[in-house]
Amino acid sequence: MANAVISPKFTIEDIHKIREENYEKTKNMTMAEKIAYYNGLGKEAAKEIEKRKTLMHV
Repeated sequence: MANAVISPKFTIEDIHKIREENYEKTKNMTMAEKIAYYNGLGKEAAKEIEKRKTLMHV
């Protein structure tokens, strides 16, 4: 599934698109699968934050 296209102004419709996409990705997952999925996304986000922090301090 492709990621939702978000408008430059980030409207309420964009939020609805994101929520719908997230629902479609997770609707058939067990609770354990959802936990693993969200934990994985969180770890990816933490890595990206650390990467950006190091770039700011160069």
